[in-house]
Amino acid sequence: MRYVDGPTSEAEIYVAAPPDRVWALVTDIELPARFSNEFCGAEWVGERPGPAVGAAFRGRNQHPAIGAWESTSVVVACEAGRVFGWDVQGYGGVAASWRFELEPEGDGTRLRHRARMGPARSGLTAAIEARPDKEERIIERRLEEWHTNLEATIRGIKQVAETPSS
Repeated sequence: MRYVDGPTSEAEIYVAAPPDRVWALVTDIELPARFSNEFCGAEWVGERPGPAVGAAFRGRNQHPAIGAWESTSVVVACEAGRVFGWDVQGYGGVAASWRFELEPEGDGTRLRHRARMGPARSGLTAAIEARPDKEERIIERRLEEWHTNLEATIRGIKQVAETPSS
């Protein structure tokens, strides 16, 4: 697998809560920071606060191998109760795309969380350029990290969504 191929990761879970309850959680850009070991938080920026197509937010991340960084993301999909997606702006374009997809299922919601690398340069590009012979292993390792955080995020959302409010 090569970076140019747009490697992806996905996780899904059943949430025993209606889509409108889950929607409120997936569009809270701060919430995933409670569950991820890399994402540290975000805030809306610009004149169009979200969630809405075209709205932008600045995210903060940290990774033991590369330290802390910030990135700007733009909401590219926002269909209430169904899809919330954003593109991370990289060096010369979209460095990664992320999205939540919600589907009614019985009395609850099937929640999917997806991420795709590239196509523009990202922080991972430097690692690949330094060790082109290890590109597949570098991508595989990064996808494993992404999957861990995708899983943690949807499990956290499930827990919050299924906990009765006081």
